[in-house]
Amino acid sequence: MKSTVVKRSVKIDGHTTSVSLEDAFWSALKEIASGRRMSLAELVTLINATREHPNLSSAIRLFVLNHFHIQINKGTGNALADVEIARLAKSA
Repeated sequence: MKSTVVKRSVKIDGHTTSVSLEDAFWSALKEIASGRRMSLAELVTLINATREHPNLSSAIRLFVLNHFHIQINKGTGNALADVEIARLAKSA
């Protein structure tokens, strides 16, 4: 399966920047933003403001991964998995 990387312009705090992500990550990001009743730009601004990774594209991928990881583990009491995601996010 070939993954298509799509470069899009987004506004972060009023400044336009380009972000390259696989189409699946763009779709997931839009879904998360919609679920939070936020625009895509608002969500990317939030991710940018709280990221620990210097690369915005990587920070977005980790955010999406973490979001769905949390959804999967809700109610499972899988604290070890949550610790592992946090470790991966910091080391990436």
